Amino acid sequence: MSAINTVPEGASVLLRVTPEAIAQLKHLREKEGEGRAGVRLGVKGGGCSGFSYVLEFGEPHEGDRLFEQDGIRFFMDRKSAIYLKGIVLDFRSGLKGKGFSFDNPNASSTCGCGESFSV
Repeated sequence: MSAINTVPEGASVLLRVTPEAIAQLKHLREKEGEGRAGVRLGVKGGGCSGFSYVLEFGEPHEGDRLFEQDGIRFFMDRKSAIYLKGIVLDFRSGLKGKGFSFDNPNASSTCGCGESFSV
C-alpha cells in the first residue's frame, strides 16, 4: 500500500474537529475502537437528503486523505473529500439528545436529523 496523502501545512482545511468531539472519540476508542488505526469519515449514497455521513473506526486505504488532531487520526477517501471539504465535526449533548453533528459548508440542504445532506 502506498503512503497516505496528507494535507500540506497552509493548505485549506479539510476537516476541523471540536474539542468535545475529540474527547468523545477518545472515550469511544477506549471502549470499541481498540486496535483500530483511526476514524474513517466519509459519505455514502442514501439517507433522506441524498448522501449519508459515515463515521466509524477503521484502517486507512490507499489514496486516503489523512488528518490528525490531538492524537486521533482521521481517514477520508478522495471522493468523500470533495463533499466534506471544510466540514466541522462536533459532539453535542443536551435536552434534544446527544451525538456527533456535522457542519458541512458544501451542503445545500440537510435532513431534520442532520445525518444526511444534498449538494
